[in-house]
Amino acid sequence: MACEAEKKKKKKIGIIGAGMSGLLACKYTLQKGFSPIVFEAQDCIGGVWSKTIESTRLQTPKSYYQFSDFQWPNSSVTDNNNNFPYHYQVVDYLYSYASHFNILSLIKFNSKVIAIDYCTQLEQQKEEDDDDLASSWQLWGGTGLAFSPLGKWNLTVQNLLHSSIHVHKVDFVIVCIGMFSDLPNIPQFPMKKGPEVFNGKVIHSMEYAVMGSLEAAEFIKQKRVAVIGFQKSALDIAALVSNINGVRHPCTLLFKKVYWTIPAYLNEFNFKNLNRFSELMIHKPGEGFLLWLLALLLSPLLWIFSKAIESYLKWIYPLKRYKMIPKHSFLEQICSCKLPVLPQNFYDKVKQGSLILENFQTFSFCKDGLRIVINDDENVTTVEADIVIFATGYKSDQKFANIFNSVDFQKYITGSSAPFYRECIHPRIPQLAFLGYSEHPSALFSTEMRTKWLSNFLAGKFKLPTIKEMEENVMKWENYLRRHYYSNNKGNYKRSCGSVLLQIYCNDELCKDMNFNPRRKKNVFSEFFSPYTPMDYADIL
Repeated sequence: MACEAEKKKKKKIGIIGAGMSGLLACKYTLQKGFSPIVFEAQDCIGGVWSKTIESTRLQTPKSYYQFSDFQWPNSSVTDNNNNFPYHYQVVDYLYSYASHFNILSLIKFNSKVIAIDYCTQLEQQKEEDDDDLASSWQLWGGTGLAFSPLGKWNLTVQNLLHSSIHVHKVDFVIVCIGMFSDLPNIPQFPMKKGPEVFNGKVIHSMEYAVMGSLEAAEFIKQKRVAVIGFQKSALDIAALVSNINGVRHPCTLLFKKVYWTIPAYLNEFNFKNLNRFSELMIHKPGEGFLLWLLALLLSPLLWIFSKAIESYLKWIYPLKRYKMIPKHSFLEQICSCKLPVLPQNFYDKVKQGSLILENFQTFSFCKDGLRIVINDDENVTTVEADIVIFATGYKSDQKFANIFNSVDFQKYITGSSAPFYRECIHPRIPQLAFLGYSEHPSALFSTEMRTKWLSNFLAGKFKLPTIKEMEENVMKWENYLRRHYYSNNKGNYKRSCGSVLLQIYCNDELCKDMNFNPRRKKNVFSEFFSPYTPMDYADIL
């Protein structure tokens, strides 16, 4: 036993990022006896939670957004306002977790990983042929195990304080750089129709978020601001700007597509209905005839639920008055991981005139603002602005790919439309895992389960299938999604949303891999009709 523990301690785990995923990776690999080292580009932990706009708060009820072995302080869910903490409360919670499990001392702050290289250990193998060797393996890493004697990773790390560069050799890499940061998604414009012709300032929501509340407020004060987008960041920024500038300098929110938005309490209601019974209504990849028939018979209940929510939202919000009724169903939107919580009093701001809604088909810049084409008749109008803020998301896949020096590994990330095996392992990239890639109703919940799975894999509790079997599993998931949920909505397919409606089903798969009982409740009734929370998996280590 002592010899085995010593072997584990010698295995170095390189973790890139000290957000929620990186903290989980560090805690569980340390718990398994390995030697993790975390590289964080910022001077603090928390990822996107540490640099965000003032009004940002959890959209997930905190009972679902918590570590299975570390509850929120004074964890009471009776107060609705307390059930959706602000971003600074989330950061405090993450710091408490890191301190409790002695993680902070293992983090190298201001250390940016600028590239990673996989290098084989075979003397006769030339470095430039490393990728060819990896692509020829039938088993992941050549052995099917987490650690292979055939190769290691070199992490090139830049110290942002001293501009020095060091190379760290590790046995395994866990990439925890997040989906919503660093590489903004900004539209391309024809010549002389982009930001270069605009007299004002153009930024991305990422830049606005890092300003801090006082600087951000001063930046937009008494300015004509146009916000482009309709997801969470766009809605929050638009609401914040309208609060500060009022009707004298109204904020214009421009968007190409209307999405369903919900109040926080309805989101909490949805979480309470995520149970095994609700998942029986959902088709599953590779399902047998009985599960297929059951999902078919129960599917009207899912349709009724979707229509009931749509009707309720039309009742509580003036969607028809402001032409804000989406053309797609509520269910389709959930499948695409796009369900923003609407800021409080949003439509009151629209009514009073401090927030203007503009739906467009195309837009371009002009000297005084934006020229937008509203409909098929090509009616053009100008939105005058001093500041334009793009809240148009991030190029997440490209960001993940850019970290590799290998062109082949880059293509593995961007060239495939399918998700990773178990949403964290790429069959063709050895000794490396991604955490925080998959989008779920609760990011922390799903990431912790995959971290437990990964740490057990690292500890040798199970082996991976062959590369071919993993790739077949990956394609099975993609074909299932495209057939059942994106057949009429192909443009919204997102591989990171592979299992958004099947969190319990996916956790069952992870539990079976780890040889744990997937049934976590005390009786049959609770098993099927009670929601699953992180606490149900607390004994899985």
